[in-house]
Amino acid sequence: MVRDVVIVGGGTAGWMTATYLRAAFGDRLGVTLVESRAVPPIGVGEATFSTIRHFFDYLGLAEHEWMPECNATYKLAIRFENWREPGRYFYHPFERLRLADGFTMADWWLKIGSDRFDRECLVVPAICEAKRAPKNLSGELFEVSLHDGGDRHRRTTMSEQDTQFPYAYQFDASLLAKFLTGYGVQRGVKHIRDDVVDVKQDERGWISHLVTAEHGELAGDLYIDCTGFRGMLINQVLGEPFESYQQYLPNDRAVALRVAADPERDGIRPYTTATAMESGWIWTIPLFHRNGTGYVYAEDFCSAEEAERTIRRFVGPAADDVEANHIRMRVGRNRNSWVHNCVAIGLSSGFVEPLESTGIFFIHHGIEQLVKHFPDESWDPTLIRAYNRTINRCLDGVRDFLVVHYRCAARADTPYWKATKERPVPDGVAERLEVWSTRLPDETSVYPYYHGFEPYSYNVMLLGLGGHLPRAPKAALSFLDEAAARRQLAAVARQSRELVASLPSQYDYLASM
Repeated sequence: MVRDVVIVGGGTAGWMTATYLRAAFGDRLGVTLVESRAVPPIGVGEATFSTIRHFFDYLGLAEHEWMPECNATYKLAIRFENWREPGRYFYHPFERLRLADGFTMADWWLKIGSDRFDRECLVVPAICEAKRAPKNLSGELFEVSLHDGGDRHRRTTMSEQDTQFPYAYQFDASLLAKFLTGYGVQRGVKHIRDDVVDVKQDERGWISHLVTAEHGELAGDLYIDCTGFRGMLINQVLGEPFESYQQYLPNDRAVALRVAADPERDGIRPYTTATAMESGWIWTIPLFHRNGTGYVYAEDFCSAEEAERTIRRFVGPAADDVEANHIRMRVGRNRNSWVHNCVAIGLSSGFVEPLESTGIFFIHHGIEQLVKHFPDESWDPTLIRAYNRTINRCLDGVRDFLVVHYRCAARADTPYWKATKERPVPDGVAERLEVWSTRLPDETSVYPYYHGFEPYSYNVMLLGLGGHLPRAPKAALSFLDEAAARRQLAAVARQSRELVASLPSQYDYLASM
């Protein structure tokens, strides 16, 4: 039997893994986490995906228990600025498109819409513009039909997400790791602060035990690599090759700042912003009392010094005394994230630039799939292959979705943005782009395996980016009465006004929490 798991590395990946396994298996599985005092976590993964609610539900944590401890805020969308042209922006919200006569409002908008697809077809952009919270002060979600009723006794996974939940979270990743450390230790996770100085293997090449500087040998049945871009176990010890996405995605560096903010004075934006710049893009993630911001860029087009000057100019005087954190990103994935008795989760498994806030989503997905594929003493190779296939498909799918962002952005005014249109695309993407030249994406023409994004996301991005639109609306719409579609547009406008008038500001809601 697999009775003991040893996790190497802390941070968000390590502690999410430890606490989830403890919640899943209880005392039937021993969980030990060893992390070095000398290796700080990157700690800039602050925006999340709407499926993250299932993680907290699975642990039985209500929002008021963890959000204040982590400076957390609500995230309803990503706002893309300057991707179409300087000065223009649009929202990619957690909101599915409505239908009229069997066609989405995206299809109808191409025929009868005017200037702003997102605001005309979706209600979340209006909530974002007004800096509203997604809940009333009573705690009721603004769209109750999308909520699970608040049943905290019902543990859920991503598989149960049959509706599009309308928000995610933005939080301080280092504070979340600290919170989960206390939560996990209280529930039986063994926490060791020490350096792993050697990793021993048996005659098969499997990991037999770790050697630590102060605690001697440490052994388990299953080892989980949460050592970040180093891939200490999966790459350095087991030699699993890393497959780069760099030929498809341009960016390989980032510089991040933590900037103080006054939420009572300025309010709190319920969205992450991705602002296109000359050689990349800048994220802005509003937390309670500070903003996380960073410039993701391509080293081929911008030096680290120029990138830091750019982000400081962008932020303004608030960045003057803030220390910059320069990060070299390893963009791609392992050929396999599970090798022998070792599973890599988080950055040691794979990474794409944080354009759609998928870093913590990949951690969560990897943990859930590990539970679903958990081994017994036979270490069934079919099970391991199925796990690797699932993880690889998810990472590759998000890669393809991000490639679409660059290829379909209308912006092409600098050498960097011109080059994004000339890079090769992964297998299948060119064919999909050709289909989307004649009709908007649907379930038959997007990436076919689970990767967290539905057809509506592809529709929103294509219409917002503006560089790859269908040549004409669907012909069928010319034979249909427009009345139902116009009623839907009117309903969106009315409901947007009502929600802005009735919902509290995000600051007021979080302050009351």
